[in-house]
Amino acid sequence: MRLLESTSGQGAWVLRFLILTATRTTEARAAEWSEIDMEERLWCIPAERMKASRPHRVPLSEPAIEILRHMRTINDEHPAPSKYVFNGQTWGKHPSEAIMLKRLKLMGRTDIVPHGFRSTFRDFVAEKTDFPREVAEAALAHALQDKTEAAYQRGDYLEKRRELMTAWANFCMSG
Repeated sequence: MRLLESTSGQGAWVLRFLILTATRTTEARAAEWSEIDMEERLWCIPAERMKASRPHRVPLSEPAIEILRHMRTINDEHPAPSKYVFNGQTWGKHPSEAIMLKRLKLMGRTDIVPHGFRSTFRDFVAEKTDFPREVAEAALAHALQDKTEAAYQRGDYLEKRRELMTAWANFCMSG
């Protein structure tokens, strides 16, 4: 995070957002303003953009909100505001995954890939917190494998995930 904070460009911004939200690369880079509720501090990703084809609510930590505020300023200053939070080489189109890989390469980190931050998040929850496994899995938008459990578990632990994402952001930003 410290390296990313000291660099600029869409690749750095989208990577920081991806890390703070523990989302998949396609979800983060194609985030749309219509999905973001800044007041509620919530990102609602529609089912058609999710791997499991189910909508996913992502609680937004303060550092994630700061990124969105920065991106909103850039978007609002453009003559033709984009529907995307992050823009690719062509304004109004979301960036490709290559933008994040390029940023990592420029930082000398060819040993990692963006999706690996989800694994780092999962390790953090297991090793550094007391949050239940179910809360971590809900944060990652993983489907329950046990069909009986899935039939009864209809909630998404949103309030517990708010606490978890704040703890994750604090960890990420602590250096």
